[in-house]
Amino acid sequence: MRGRDELVERLAEHRRAKLGDLSDSGYDELFRAVQANPQEFIDSAADEAFALVVAALERNERAASDDEFLDEPAYLAARAKRYARLTADCDRALAIDPDCTDASLLKILMSDQGCDGLLDDLIDLDRAKTNALGELDPGEVGDAWADAESHGRLRVRAAIARACLDTARYRMAQQACVDMLALAPSDVLGARHTCALALARLEDEEGFDALDVRTGRAGDSWTHLGRVILLYKLGRMGAAKRALTGFTRLVEGGAYALLRPVLVDTYLPDRPEERPCSFGEATLAVYEADPIVVDVPDLPYWAESIPEVARSAQRFADSQGFDW
Repeated sequence: MRGRDELVERLAEHRRAKLGDLSDSGYDELFRAVQANPQEFIDSAADEAFALVVAALERNERAASDDEFLDEPAYLAARAKRYARLTADCDRALAIDPDCTDASLLKILMSDQGCDGLLDDLIDLDRAKTNALGELDPGEVGDAWADAESHGRLRVRAAIARACLDTARYRMAQQACVDMLALAPSDVLGARHTCALALARLEDEEGFDALDVRTGRAGDSWTHLGRVILLYKLGRMGAAKRALTGFTRLVEGGAYALLRPVLVDTYLPDRPEERPCSFGEATLAVYEADPIVVDVPDLPYWAESIPEVARSAQRFADSQGFDW
């Protein structure tokens, strides 16, 4: 989540609406003024609550960067402390504006409950927002993301899609992603990534290829990994091996990420941004694919049995000082 950027955009749009007719150059000047000092332009409870959430997320991210080298017990204790503070900040935001979607979403994502309970709470939140505000709409520009007020609700939808994947509701996940892509074709939140994994698990090769075409065959860790899973599940082992060696070549550290998955923290509130086909992106793709890989338990063993893949993983581990 680019919280500060969203806050600036939101405040600038609100002030433009209050000022009425404003030229493009006038809006550019206004936007720069908001960038320089957002606090001066907060004049509603909703914006005050959102600004509080943005500041809380930035503080949490800074604190999380210090946890990287802790052992597991120390890490879990540090995370619990961070979550307690972030939850308190969300409560403060909701006291200011009970309708602050992002604060409600964060509290659900941090809650200590099973995947089914998480999904139920996310669906309840989405339904409550729809009842209160109406259906999300692509608007005149054909993309709901263009409306800063819709970002929180779109994040809820993205979280629902990922929760569906986590609970093996693959068709529901795929449909949720299709709906999101129709609402917001710019796909800032990466519904295409969740969709690729769902289609792979559903063995829907036609749908998978259509999604790849739709996104310009740009290539990313989810698409490359999804193709491996798809072909493996279809039993086309020669093609699956070629896809796997392609994943190994095209994705930095991809073989290591697949064979030695690393801990990924809960997305708060959405998927972190990583460079396409970087090791960071590979770790996210493998993390999100974990429910599928667990359901296809022989896949990691098959992958490690391929000498080229195992060598690639070990070379990456040696180059980065990772255990192997």
